[in-house]
Amino acid sequence: MARRGAAAGFPIVLGYLPVALTYGVLAGQSGMSISELTLMSVLVFAGAAQFLAVSMISAGAGAIEIIIAAFVLNFRHFVMSLSFMNRLKEITFRAKLPMSLGLTDETFTMSSLHKKEAKEKYGAYFYASLILTAYLSWVGGSFVGGALGDVIPSRLSESMGVALYAMFIGLLIPSVKKHHRIVFIALIAMTVNFILQAWGMSEGWSIVAGTLLGGLSGVWILDDEGEDI
Repeated sequence: MARRGAAAGFPIVLGYLPVALTYGVLAGQSGMSISELTLMSVLVFAGAAQFLAVSMISAGAGAIEIIIAAFVLNFRHFVMSLSFMNRLKEITFRAKLPMSLGLTDETFTMSSLHKKEAKEKYGAYFYASLILTAYLSWVGGSFVGGALGDVIPSRLSESMGVALYAMFIGLLIPSVKKHHRIVFIALIAMTVNFILQAWGMSEGWSIVAGTLLGGLSGVWILDDEGEDI
């Protein structure tokens, strides 16, 4: 069962490694040591939040600002964890609790595609192996990326900064295709961030405020059924 879980997690590994390498390089450029950037992957295990944290560290944001921004960005994990717990009713809570800490968009999606394993004997080993495979690839890729940042040409490492913007655009586009009104939410968040910085607010707090106000605007911009305009 554990072997099947590792096999199911292998496609995630292929997607994680290049992103984790990029994160490691960018985190190193922001001033983080290899141990610090690797520890962030060990404790946080959330690509978008870690990229956001790296950008905020580069901008000189404080710890409180980074923590709040990451919390808001990852709030969806509460919903994913509840769904995950509810789906795996045949698995003991003691086994589900540590696995919920390893949920990401990718591991949650893959576990959703393998529902029957939850009813099989030793099904917990399948999901634990799937999550552990993805987790180790992310942490390992982060470490290697941090180490490579010291040896690859500076021009190449600097060009990898584009990956930060590509990461968030890549997260936004699928949602926009499904619900066009999300464009307006993104624009509101961008506008709030720009205006607050123009008024002298620090970049870190302006990102937090833009994220919060942009998210709250979705209450009015998106209708109850989430229909496209």
